[in-house]
Amino acid sequence: MSSTNSFTVLYSVQKSKSTMNPRLTQSQQRTICAQLGRVKLQLLYKASIHGFTGAAFHQRCDNRSPTVSVGYNNSGFVFGGYTKQPFSQSGQYVNDDQAFLFTFDCENLIKYPVTSTAHAVKMIANSGPYFGETLVLVNASQAVAYSNPGNIYNFPAAQMHGNDLNLTECEVYQVEGKFSDREIYWDLLKELIESIKSYKPTVSSVTQPRVLLIGPVGAGKSSFFNSVNSVFRGHVTSQAISGSSSTSLTTQFRSYSVKDGREGKPLPIILCDTMGLEESKGAGLDIDDLSSILKGHLPDRYQFNPSAPLHSESHGYRTSPGLKDKIHCVAYVIDASKVSIMPKGLEEKLDAIRRKVNLMGIPQLVLLTKVDEACPLVKEDVRNVYKSGYIKDVEVGSRLGVPLSCIIPVKNYSEELELDMNCDILLLSAVIQMFRFVDNYFDDIPMMH
Repeated sequence: MSSTNSFTVLYSVQKSKSTMNPRLTQSQQRTICAQLGRVKLQLLYKASIHGFTGAAFHQRCDNRSPTVSVGYNNSGFVFGGYTKQPFSQSGQYVNDDQAFLFTFDCENLIKYPVTSTAHAVKMIANSGPYFGETLVLVNASQAVAYSNPGNIYNFPAAQMHGNDLNLTECEVYQVEGKFSDREIYWDLLKELIESIKSYKPTVSSVTQPRVLLIGPVGAGKSSFFNSVNSVFRGHVTSQAISGSSSTSLTTQFRSYSVKDGREGKPLPIILCDTMGLEESKGAGLDIDDLSSILKGHLPDRYQFNPSAPLHSESHGYRTSPGLKDKIHCVAYVIDASKVSIMPKGLEEKLDAIRRKVNLMGIPQLVLLTKVDEACPLVKEDVRNVYKSGYIKDVEVGSRLGVPLSCIIPVKNYSEELELDMNCDILLLSAVIQMFRFVDNYFDDIPMMH
């Protein structure tokens, strides 16, 4: 099973632990969790299913902690309390300095902290959650709340529950330990994938903005396309020719569309791959050809000829390209482990290209590849990329004349057989950044009618 599939299974198992449907909305759950740290809520007790009785509540919730108890009434109020202490039927008060009551005002949480911590929660057998002598849900095994704000918790009754003490539902959630990093990253990955799928350029005549990848031979241009493609395929794939060689393995101009899955529809981006840059004159990408690429004259699969730049008579040459054919963002692909030894000739070529792209008003960013080869800390764990002093200090910004905010670290798939969630996040974050730069390009061009 591929790692993506195993994560999917892991996630769905997590989701299906509870067959009851929580009445708390996702947004309300997130708001409560934000108060408690990196946690999630697991529904233990639902009065409409298990019964509005103390016995049903204690059977499901005793010895569980921490918990969030929630009451719902016909007036639309959602209110309740949190305690870190496990419930029991001892008849005793228990001390809890973390306890609080709450209510929702729209999606905002209003908190009423405990003021007499020694009486925070009382353990009563024939009632539901019993917060001091102040708020009781499922009071005396009835579908009602008891409310008496005062010494232990203080709240305006009208604000808390609108003075409607008849309960339509009561739920108790267990607060489950801190999210593992894996789950946090998995959620982030899904969010990035959805953002990319749903992206729409601000100009209606362009459905797939075109991003041109430029970089020295072997820096990882073709690998970047393959890697992004792999994330959406769910396994490592290599559609574009990539590898290590002293001369460019890409000899044609290629425009690659990334698909959402094998049979899926194309995503809203086209990654254009060119010959690699080479230090010597008359080798690698020709700067005159670059103008034709940026303006959208070049057809897909145009065969480069370093000794003869493109002419308007060339086969497939677009004489009057539209906005959708032009390049909307340029991404320089630079090997992090080789920045410090970049040959002078190459640096001069990159500088000439950057000036040309600048003049045409096309936004530019840098994909810093092979970050794991450049820094041992990152090799150990790719998530260290933002902590790495080495990666921060790479002089790529000053050498290419781009600000630090335009430099995006990525790790392409090269020898791996399985996808890695953390690599995926870096790759997809780079695509999101490309979309932002594309939007800047469209914002800057005069409105077309």
